[in-house]
Amino acid sequence: MKNVKLKLTSFDYQPGDTLLSKYRIVDKLGEGWEGEVYRIHEVNTDIERAAKMFFPHRNINNRASRFYARKLHKLRRCHILIQYHNEETIYFDGVPVTVLISEYVQGELLSEFIKKFPGKRLTPFQAIHLLYALTKGLEEIHLQNEYHGDLHLDNVIVNRYGLGFELKLLDMFHWGAPTAANRNYDLCSLIRIIYDCLGGSKQYAKLPPELKYICCGLKESLIVKRFRKLSALRTHLEKFTWKERTV
Repeated sequence: MKNVKLKLTSFDYQPGDTLLSKYRIVDKLGEGWEGEVYRIHEVNTDIERAAKMFFPHRNINNRASRFYARKLHKLRRCHILIQYHNEETIYFDGVPVTVLISEYVQGELLSEFIKKFPGKRLTPFQAIHLLYALTKGLEEIHLQNEYHGDLHLDNVIVNRYGLGFELKLLDMFHWGAPTAANRNYDLCSLIRIIYDCLGGSKQYAKLPPELKYICCGLKESLIVKRFRKLSALRTHLEKFTWKERTV
């Protein structure tokens, strides 16, 4: 029975449920391989937070939660990351479950955001602004000799959109030490996000050459050769010129 309990696939908390007599569940924000994330209300302060609950069999000896908390703390000055607050332990059906409490960020997932636009894709001009915001935010992480490791449309929150984008990144994956290969993986994943936001393979042939130059047809070896670091990509975005027909 113990092994069955450890292999939880859902906590299934409902709005109004309480945790540790000091948090109240507002709603479920998402789920993944490691666990589930809920929006919670901190009763004493009247502040909304986010709670990431780790499935015990995905968090043996708290390795996953410890990695995540320590990495968020190390990168706490990176504006694109959600700020970690504290760790809690709850008991679900008699099994201890580690919960990480962090700030709650309003917004919507990038995967849902792009569906609002004609053709469910961004214009080239919008995509360049999105790419620049993501590049600058991710560059802060790389400059601290770290990496994200799990960039995709469902791990980016659009907090605000106007002339530019205000974004937050969710989750992070532990592929091992922060090597050049892991940072290159971030770079290629970032380009993939923009490629997808522009309509993917169906729209690629119609893209202006300036964006094709950046996307490189999703050829990772070419991306890494052309933009050896995120700083190189940021510099390119700050200096390149749109041709008049693409404006």
